[in-house]
Amino acid sequence: MTVALWILDGLLCGTLIWLAIQTLISTDLFKSVVMFIILGLLLALIWARLEAPDIALAEAAIGAGLTGALLLTAVAAISEPKHSESEEDLR
Repeated sequence: MTVALWILDGLLCGTLIWLAIQTLISTDLFKSVVMFIILGLLLALIWARLEAPDIALAEAAIGAGLTGALLLTAVAAISEPKHSESEEDLR
């Protein structure tokens, strides 16, 4: 393995760890979900780098795609302002 590939692997590993920590400590839900999606895509890239294309595709589709979409939908539902009946009666 060449030095450039060792550097690439080190950068991928370091970025993965940094991104995981940032995802966990973030207080903004939307930012956390976006970082989780990026984390899944980076993990898919790492699996592809490890010559496991089946796991890379599954991670990209399920880990980043489907789970990310579900989490974004949940954050949108949480963020919607709820109107009570009393507010509608005042109008």
